[in-house]
Amino acid sequence: MNEFLVFEGVTKRYGDFYAVRDVTFEVRQGEIFALLGPSGCGKTTLLRMLAGFIEPDAGRILVDGKDVTGIPPDKRPVNTVFQSYALFPHLTIRDNIGFGLKMARRGKAEIAAEVDRMLDLVDLVEHADKKPDQISGGQKQRVAIARALVNKPRVLLLDEPLAALDLKLRQRLLVELDEIHDEVGITFLYVTHDQTEAMAISDRIGVMNRGRVAQIGAPAEIYESPVDSFVAAFIGDTNFLEGRVIERLGDEYSLVAIEAMGEIRVYNDREISPGDEIHLSLRPEKLSIQTSAPAATDEARNAIEGTVEDVIYLGALTRYWVRTGERRLAVERQHSRFLLDEKPPTWGDKVWVRWRADDGYLLRDFAPEHAEMLSLPAETE
Repeated sequence: MNEFLVFEGVTKRYGDFYAVRDVTFEVRQGEIFALLGPSGCGKTTLLRMLAGFIEPDAGRILVDGKDVTGIPPDKRPVNTVFQSYALFPHLTIRDNIGFGLKMARRGKAEIAAEVDRMLDLVDLVEHADKKPDQISGGQKQRVAIARALVNKPRVLLLDEPLAALDLKLRQRLLVELDEIHDEVGITFLYVTHDQTEAMAISDRIGVMNRGRVAQIGAPAEIYESPVDSFVAAFIGDTNFLEGRVIERLGDEYSLVAIEAMGEIRVYNDREISPGDEIHLSLRPEKLSIQTSAPAATDEARNAIEGTVEDVIYLGALTRYWVRTGERRLAVERQHSRFLLDEKPPTWGDKVWVRWRADDGYLLRDFAPEHAEMLSLPAETE
């Protein structure tokens, strides 16, 4: 796939504050690319610069090889779907969808045909003559999407499009939005702060932090191989372990001393040597928990003894927090079998936490404040 949408050294400042700082990345033609990050990270600023609502202080933006920087918004081959829908309350659904075509002075027959096509695409044919206050929030969002698509943009910009909807409706509309994308085949740039949305719908994700793009990759790559502690903490929950390399155990593994916890084996994701300080990301679902002592552990596995301090039953899984020395590990146990016939670990139990060495990931950079982003219970006194 070719590079269709390009941000090249884009910067936007407000006084001394950099909303976006020297951002460069490419979006491929026909893909769904998500810009993901917390509030204030610069993702919406990038989208608004692409739409033409604000201009960058430096850099340029190209669509299909054409520099659109400085071109008025209505002359750019992009359309935007906003979180607020921005529908005209006095117009019918049909007239809302066809408004842009009417402003472009298209013929009545062409407008009617294109609007009918959009109504069918978003499954709103039977609601065509209703007003916006007569339909649901999810249907309003589909009207907004249809109105944006009817002008046949080269890029569809979606700015937190599902944020105002409840969880069940968001999940359903994500599927519908993906189906619409498959039907129209154009490039989607999807801005969100919701990690689940981004991973569910995107071909690739750009994780943003403080005006910069921290990492770009497929959802599985971002989740399984975060480059630093910010990405690891923002994309789901994780355990952070810090230690020092004792020795290499051949080409694949190294032995690492974790302060106040003991020795563990890590997979050599990057070049490390005895004496090096390391920071490890270890997802809770990669760990297993058991009340019986494990058999002898080979070089590819770890087993740490601890005590259960907190338990939360979540239906599909149970989340445990296990004290190991001066540290706490979050562990998730999936309920793939019926559990009422067995006694699971509970508060105060002595347990063993196990994981494969290659299920942890060595981070390039670590900042202690990122541990505060994790949705874990506070330390017990």
